[in-house]
Amino acid sequence: MRVGILGGGQLGRMLALAGHPLGLRFRVLDTYADAPAGAMAELVVGDSFDAREALARFAEGLELVTYEFENVPVAAAEFLAAQVPVLPPPQALAASQDRLTEKTFFNELGVPTPGFQAVDSREALEFALHELGSPAVLKTRRLGYDGKGQRILCSAADVQPAWEALHGQTLILESFVPFDREVSLLSVRGRDGSTAFYPLIENYHHEGILRRSIAPAPSTPPALQAQAEEYGRQVLEALDYVGVLAIEFFQQGDRLLANEMAPRVHNSGHWTIEGAETSQFENHLRAVLGLPLGATAPRGHAVMLNLIGEIPELAAVLALPSAHAHLYAKEPRPGRKLGHITLRGDAEDEVRRAATGLEDSLELQ
Repeated sequence: MRVGILGGGQLGRMLALAGHPLGLRFRVLDTYADAPAGAMAELVVGDSFDAREALARFAEGLELVTYEFENVPVAAAEFLAAQVPVLPPPQALAASQDRLTEKTFFNELGVPTPGFQAVDSREALEFALHELGSPAVLKTRRLGYDGKGQRILCSAADVQPAWEALHGQTLILESFVPFDREVSLLSVRGRDGSTAFYPLIENYHHEGILRRSIAPAPSTPPALQAQAEEYGRQVLEALDYVGVLAIEFFQQGDRLLANEMAPRVHNSGHWTIEGAETSQFENHLRAVLGLPLGATAPRGHAVMLNLIGEIPELAAVLALPSAHAHLYAKEPRPGRKLGHITLRGDAEDEVRRAATGLEDSLELQ
């Protein structure tokens, strides 16, 4: 079977790696000739993801299409869906690409979020600040990722500079959440409606970029896991979803507030390659192909460290028996995700100490 992947980044690369043992072949569509997934799959290069000529070349002979990033144009997914099954369904893209649409969708399902207001003018920004109070976060409604397209407003002096930096785009103002920690849930739903959930993951960000994920999230009571799974199940069913879905939450005490969702495999789930019975990548493929879902139980404890901007000396990493390195074949530049390291073991304290020691010795950003 030949599977198409919209997007040729590292997630597409890891999907192809997970699919090769299952006898799958892949074709990816990207706008860059050096896309990382191109080493693992046939690569179609287009001027854009909605160029019909490139989409037609991409679709020829495919039996299924999926995607590895959430900013695939919905019109492109719908165009392909008229020719070949596209999973997750295009409506999942539409729900996740606009922060206002996304948070409205969560609230309609009864999934709590931070307070929010649409902002389409300077006057609307003042009104939203009056309604939500400060601190608050002004964000672009579309395309922002890894901390891009947002400004924190702590005082009146922050408002005009933020407006000048972001206006001209559709915006949303969100209440700033004094959270205990950030966690994420990876859910997977099959074509037959069966669902499975990975344990909650604790995430640490710096300058808007994920730096470290700990799985399972330490000190997580069963009630919190159950709460996350209930929210995940509601979203999966409302979208008639098929594949892996990630939801990022803010934890405040014993409650979770949904921040955003990603209708795809997710950076915070990279630990599953070594640290779970079935990786998120294999489970995504199982789901979209209509195969039975794999077990999501963790294999002990894991810490995933992103490699940002530069690649350390591999020997220093692999000298640790619990460490596994994954490099994405990307040219180094500041702020770019170039790979990740996963440390796995049976004892939580030992794994976390090893991860901290590796971060310090390699001076990871």
